[in-house]
Amino acid sequence: MATAHADNNDDRFLSELQSEGITDHISPSHAILAAHIVCQKLDSGMTPTEVAYDVLNSSSMPGYHSGYFVGAAIDAYCPQYRPEEGSLYGHGAPAGWRP
Repeated sequence: MATAHADNNDDRFLSELQSEGITDHISPSHAILAAHIVCQKLDSGMTPTEVAYDVLNSSSMPGYHSGYFVGAAIDAYCPQYRPEEGSLYGHGAPAGWRP
């Protein structure tokens, strides 16, 4: 059952990226691995904004896509890092948070 849940999260994550025109030029599994690294960085104490800058500096994604990638990773794999309703980060942001 956990595998089906993981596959569902992976599919949702990849679909969310695709809807914004974000593709991983290596492979979908590389994008999924990178999303899990986003969660590890958040677990280590980095803020979502810091992680978005890290993604920006370590990839060829433009700024908006870097933030969107972090938000999609949070939505799919580590929702405990979603901003609280009404917080500065969540202002005007739908489920797919962007810094």
